[in-house]
Amino acid sequence: MGYSLDFGWLADATGAIARGAATTILLIAVTTLAGTFLSILGAAGRRNGPLLLKRAIGVYVEIIRNTPFLVQLFFIFFGLPSIGIRLDPVLAAMLAMTLNMAAYTIEIVGAGLDAVPRGQTEAALALGLRPRQVFVKIVLPQALKVIFPALTSQIVIMMLESAVVSQIAVRELTYEADMLQARTFRAFETYFVVTMVYLVLSMGLRRLLVSGGRRALGARVS
Repeated sequence: MGYSLDFGWLADATGAIARGAATTILLIAVTTLAGTFLSILGAAGRRNGPLLLKRAIGVYVEIIRNTPFLVQLFFIFFGLPSIGIRLDPVLAAMLAMTLNMAAYTIEIVGAGLDAVPRGQTEAALALGLRPRQVFVKIVLPQALKVIFPALTSQIVIMMLESAVVSQIAVRELTYEADMLQARTFRAFETYFVVTMVYLVLSMGLRRLLVSGGRRALGARVS
């Protein structure tokens, strides 16, 4: 028996899809800001901090990069309450996404820091700048220019991985899609539409980051 496409339900579902997309955008916005900030601190600490801090950051990176994101999410949302730490689903999702992204971007930012010639740091210190000033004003801006394309890709990947947080009832795009197909029994149409929404979000996010990066970093990025 042939399958007849039916998108008639879409008009009534637009609000739910829009709310889910808005939640997805909120999650990735918070994750991008917090994850990038943590990755800068982590990369700097791994190169210039005390031995204990370097080892702690190394252990954190290895644990996160070698375990599934879904397990990390479940540990935070279902595991932490066992020791008295209960988090709202959205907060748990933001925390899990931030910790996951930071672990990957620590390596990316670290590669950028290593790419800045050591002589520039030495010259700036010789001119009387403090180490923190040298890092913030000279080293970090150059490192971000180098790693911006890789950082952009990681942010987009994290946005796509945010679909996993529907498993803890965060009402983002995938969660709303699951609810819609359960009500309409139109799985093909529902997930086709949501796939297109994710495609638009991914392409829009990439364009936004590239455009913002060009203005903020004063360099051509892609």
